[in-house]
Amino acid sequence: MDKWICNDLQNVADSLEEKVISAYKNENDGSITISGRNKLYGILDEILAVLFPMTYSSIPIESGKLNEYLTNKLESICRDLASNIYEYLTFHRSSKCKADCSCEKKAVEASIEFIKSLPEIREMLIEDIKSGHDGDPASKSYHEIILSYPYVEAVATYRVAHKLYELEVPVIPRVMTERAHSKTGIDIHPGAIIGRGFFIDHGTGVVIGETCRIGKNVTIYHGVTLGAFNPYDRQNNKFAGKKRHPDVEDDVIIYAGAVILGGETVIGRGSIIGGNSLITKSVAPNTLAYSERQEIVSKPLG
Repeated sequence: MDKWICNDLQNVADSLEEKVISAYKNENDGSITISGRNKLYGILDEILAVLFPMTYSSIPIESGKLNEYLTNKLESICRDLASNIYEYLTFHRSSKCKADCSCEKKAVEASIEFIKSLPEIREMLIEDIKSGHDGDPASKSYHEIILSYPYVEAVATYRVAHKLYELEVPVIPRVMTERAHSKTGIDIHPGAIIGRGFFIDHGTGVVIGETCRIGKNVTIYHGVTLGAFNPYDRQNNKFAGKKRHPDVEDDVIIYAGAVILGGETVIGRGSIIGGNSLITKSVAPNTLAYSERQEIVSKPLG
């Protein structure tokens, strides 16, 4: 092995370097200038720690020190986020950028606007938690929900990422929601629009697509998919940038395993979708929609 390492390992490193640089080449100098996802995970954890200080903070917060804690954390997040946004903006800079385009200015402005949005995000999350408490008889308190229900982290991460998505920050929002996906089993694209009072019970296997629009006080259960028919149209063109996922209006309940597909599909206000249903057409308001049970066929083994 030592002989091979001395004689041939460098050839592999040279070849691998060439492949990496060719894939990550940008228009300036071809260098790799962006941080890895672990740094973004760290920023996300800091953001969650200011939204839920008693749950996500790494150290106990002394009595009377909350304001100081929040101030210091917010300053750190603002600076770190701006730095990382700048890296991704420059890395993905378009050749169509105007001469006076400033990635640094955009990064600073986006970071400040994001920090300013955190009180409203916290307010929305409390409404999401209230919906969980009201909708689950097993819930004992808000604190129990924040500490133990996986949808809280998934939805909190989504609301953070969605704000960054609105601010046209590249890549970072998707990295954040996919981290939540890997931890909770709940996959929410940061481009989806979700109203207040959103509750995902159990959560595992939920998928919410990029162009979904979900109203207020909606409850969905595990295994629900709000998806698209096909990523390509009949001419084999990708549907990127087009409405391809369903809309769900206010006060809807969607039970476990339901699959709702299509950009023209609308689930009307106050409707209930039964478990394991396949819905590909719009449902009128205040309607119970479900798939008829298939007959169970039993045959002896052997």
